[in-house]
Amino acid sequence: MGVAEPASSTIAHDVARGMSSAGAQVEAALERAAAASDLNIFTRLDASGARERAAAIDERLARGEDVGPLAGVPFAVKDLIDQAGLPNTCGGGFAPFTPAADAPCVTRLEAAGAIPIGRVGLHEFAFGFSSENPWFGPVHNPLDPELSPGGSSGGSAAAVAAGIVPLALGTDTGGSVRVPAALCGIVGLKVTHGRGSLRGVYPLASGLDTVGPLAAGVADAELAYLAIATHDPLDPFSVDRPLEEPAPARRPDGLRFAVPHPWIDTGFEPRIEAAFDDLLAALSDRGATIEHVTIPETAPSGMGLASAYFEIAPVHRARYLADPESYGSEVRQRISDALAVTEDEYTAALQWREQLRGGFESCLAGFDAIITPTTAAATKVIGEDTIELTTGPTFYRSPLSHFSAPVNNAGLPALAVPVADSGTPPLSLQLVGKAWSETHLLAIGKGLESAGVS
Repeated sequence: MGVAEPASSTIAHDVARGMSSAGAQVEAALERAAAASDLNIFTRLDASGARERAAAIDERLARGEDVGPLAGVPFAVKDLIDQAGLPNTCGGGFAPFTPAADAPCVTRLEAAGAIPIGRVGLHEFAFGFSSENPWFGPVHNPLDPELSPGGSSGGSAAAVAAGIVPLALGTDTGGSVRVPAALCGIVGLKVTHGRGSLRGVYPLASGLDTVGPLAAGVADAELAYLAIATHDPLDPFSVDRPLEEPAPARRPDGLRFAVPHPWIDTGFEPRIEAAFDDLLAALSDRGATIEHVTIPETAPSGMGLASAYFEIAPVHRARYLADPESYGSEVRQRISDALAVTEDEYTAALQWREQLRGGFESCLAGFDAIITPTTAAATKVIGEDTIELTTGPTFYRSPLSHFSAPVNNAGLPALAVPVADSGTPPLSLQLVGKAWSETHLLAIGKGLESAGVS
């Protein structure tokens, strides 16, 4: 989708075999970042740190060492994930803090040979879907600079979509990896809650938070996922469960996909609805089984806000009460709303989470994946709060989060992949799988790519 940067596996292959160098890859990425400065993607470039890490990798390679499957691959880090010695702004208006240690997700990517080149913008405190940040300015979508890249990991998606890096780290609490991946025409993986580590990541709602990759292609996302998905015994949310082995690409023929109702029965940006119908027909033509199913638990419940907000409130309560004007207007109002959620409402929301997960898992017993658009709309204009849907003008958060947020509440994994020849920004397809089935979803995603669907 306009991404000029070579795939991670190509970079790693060339660097490991001396056809390129980590230093050359870093310099090229820094040059691309400078050339795209008008998109306001980076909050900080770490040129000196990236060059030092690249030199160390090149020295190790010269000694004949194996530096990992991501040798010399540059990547970007969402600016609420800790990197030792670099200010962490969280996209907020308060003074940043400077951590002493890297978050494990950064450490693990570096251990696989990847090199962070800088920190990228986000929606304020990851609490929103536009990345129109009141303190740092809006991140612009490389596909069309007048459009939002989505959020909250908007800078992560934009860095990949602009071809600056093939990989970026993001976080996903209600869709914050998948929504920007969708709006920027790239791949995003939301992992099962508990997969990997949240340590060193500024929390939004820890019972829903996940860390995941945004990537130029599915194979790139898989390489990053395999690097960061290790259990962290120091993180109380990290689950000690073995990683499933990577699986070969699974082309559409023989796959079974469930189209879920009433979840799918919503207002759409018209071209997204038409493109999704065309996609279902294309998958059927390629031998996939498409079955419309009812998952009663996906009916609107009104529980989503209480589910997240009760966990968000304590993160910001003291700071908000001391200085509410130091939050941007949108996030300030949302925190005020979060502080009003009661424990009884949260208890009911936790019960809803379990019901939702049960409904999804019951459906998935008979299918390879549940299939939806990733978002109900793909063109959010910067500075405009509404999107025109088939049901009329709607505040942007609803169509952007409609298909992503329930997956977080169910704790399940989901993969967002762009659909070929479906416009700009393209239709993004969301595949939802059983808990811990990330490699299965990635295999399907690789198969869709090889079949020319994505």
